[in-house]
Amino acid sequence: MDPAPATPRWNLERPYLTGRFHQEAKVYAASQAPGSKPFSLDSFSRGAGGGAGSVLGSYAVSVQELLVIDDLLSALVGIEGRYISIKRVRGKEGYVVFQIDSSMDLALQELTRRIFPLCEDFVLASQFVESRSHFKNGLVNHALAAALRAFLLDYQAMVAQLEHQFRLGRLSVQGLWFFCQRMMSSLNALAVLIEKAMSNNTSGSATLNLLHSQAKAMAGDSAVRSLLEKMTDCASAAYLRMLERWVYEGVIDDPYGEFFIAENKSLQKESLTQDYDAKYWQQRYSLKDGIPSFLNNVAATILTTGKYLNVMRECGHNVQVSLSENSKLTSFGSNHQYLECIKSAYDFASGELLTLMKDKYDLIGKLRSLKRYLLLDQGDFLVHFMDIAREELTKKPEDISVEKLQSLVDIALRSTAAASDPSHEDLTCCVERSSLLKKLTTLKDLDCAYSSDKLAAADVDQPMTLNITGLETFCLGYKIPWPLSLVISRKALTKYQLIFRLLFHCKHVSRQLCQAWQIQQGFRSVKILGTPILRSSILCRSMLKFVNSLLHYLTFEVLEPNWHSMHGRLQTARSIDEVIQIHDFFLQKCLKECLLLLPELLMKVEKLKALCLQYATSIQLLIPSIEVAAPESKSKSGSSRARAKRSQDRDEQLKLASENVVMSQSILKFESEFNAELQSLAPTLSKSSQAEPYLTHLAQCILGVGIDQ
Repeated sequence: MDPAPATPRWNLERPYLTGRFHQEAKVYAASQAPGSKPFSLDSFSRGAGGGAGSVLGSYAVSVQELLVIDDLLSALVGIEGRYISIKRVRGKEGYVVFQIDSSMDLALQELTRRIFPLCEDFVLASQFVESRSHFKNGLVNHALAAALRAFLLDYQAMVAQLEHQFRLGRLSVQGLWFFCQRMMSSLNALAVLIEKAMSNNTSGSATLNLLHSQAKAMAGDSAVRSLLEKMTDCASAAYLRMLERWVYEGVIDDPYGEFFIAENKSLQKESLTQDYDAKYWQQRYSLKDGIPSFLNNVAATILTTGKYLNVMRECGHNVQVSLSENSKLTSFGSNHQYLECIKSAYDFASGELLTLMKDKYDLIGKLRSLKRYLLLDQGDFLVHFMDIAREELTKKPEDISVEKLQSLVDIALRSTAAASDPSHEDLTCCVERSSLLKKLTTLKDLDCAYSSDKLAAADVDQPMTLNITGLETFCLGYKIPWPLSLVISRKALTKYQLIFRLLFHCKHVSRQLCQAWQIQQGFRSVKILGTPILRSSILCRSMLKFVNSLLHYLTFEVLEPNWHSMHGRLQTARSIDEVIQIHDFFLQKCLKECLLLLPELLMKVEKLKALCLQYATSIQLLIPSIEVAAPESKSKSGSSRARAKRSQDRDEQLKLASENVVMSQSILKFESEFNAELQSLAPTLSKSSQAEPYLTHLAQCILGVGIDQ
């Protein structure tokens, strides 16, 4: 906001142009002769040099009446008379009192003093009009001062008419008092208003609130209330123009900072895709404290309307609302027509922006793409990528080439059904530097409480987390253009990536266990009863059941139902704020039901996955040296002697494997630890499911039975 222009000194240094010289206690030096004495306007009167004859009480009562009427007509417009003087109230700027010659007839004094409040109110109103006309006081005060000036012109016209009657000899003090009655209550109500405005130094919304409350307080006096409502309408005209530009164009036209909506130009829309804590949508435009009382209930609607129009304008979309006579904001009257105009403007802006987002920018299509890739809805792409990127992903995060991974992602996309998706080119990849658990501790706004002590203990218990690879830290990203970044912000995308990392790692663990299973299937042709191979095979099946059941729960029990629920609600959404709320609720619910917001359960699941990985790695290292021919090869190659030789060798290798102490101990250790962890998961699920009923489904998937069993 640019600073208000300064009031020219010419206006302040020439008080006789404004009429303020009567209230100034300034001592002016005489400029006629070098030795002349200064005089004060507080003690100056036209009768100061009149001698003894100027004492009012020396005249007859009828003459006194004529003289005092003449002075009263001057006092009514803030000018001293011969026998009525003006004294400034010390310590109160703009306040004056009128004093009468004490020698006047007592009856005349009483009638005269009854008229003095009207004179004092006029002076106060004149002072307010002059002071509030300065640039710094804002458009609302300018408009109020202009309305008061018009009222004072009518008042001065009344005084001129009374003076005309006086010149014709038709006006008495009682008649003057009678004719002033109509103005007395009106000007007094304005004086009360002015006193409150000056004491609180109000401007903008505060001035409108004061006018509104004063008009309500005068409900018993229809004339005064009508006057105050007229003042309110005049003062709010400038405010209405600001409001019109905001709700019909999305523009803040507020040169003096009076409007109740503030713009933070330091926040840019680009931050939505870069900053996790971006507050662009919440804080680029915000409500200030001074909201007009009659707009309190619709302030949020007004703010949202302008925000929607701003989004469309930044997209290059025409946001000019076609205005009819009925849609113009004319006043904040009791008929509440302005509320209908605001509601119509909101409905237009909301509908236009929602249509723009859905049709031109394909919001639903982008959300489907995020589901397809980051929530692993399309499996063939991921399988192909994990095959071709295995070598790169087994490196440490700092040694991985993100550019190479990106090219492998592109190859996988073009080689599968994803090639037909036009949005696949927006898919990117990145490699984090920390494990999933540590990443969750850095996101402070998530509705969970990850204890650093518990996390440290979990890391000690899981050696694999101390030497993480790209398989634990790889995640996909997505290029989100404006204005879709309002819905799919950096924060929302981060939540998608958290879910992706959990699913991706589960897929990796499942693939490793499948490889271990395939290795062990080479022993199907021989007797493995009582050997470590049989025990290992049973353990491998249990681990596969656990991981695949976990994947089934995450995809079919959590992501798929929640996605369909969100999709249905998006079809009936009526505003972008509602869309944002629905989408954020979907992500938050998925995070929670995927255990990402339940630290105790997630740590147990991560430990079980780590055990599965260690087991699969050990099996792939220990067993491949035992090579067993396939059963069908018995009758197809070599003589009976050769077949017997191979059978003997196979039995010897199996015997060696069964006598392998390292292998036996390793399998027993893995079996013991896995079963213990799996059994400890049941009571934890039972305890947590009391507050989170959906965990019952997880227990049924992982443990194969209900929690009660």
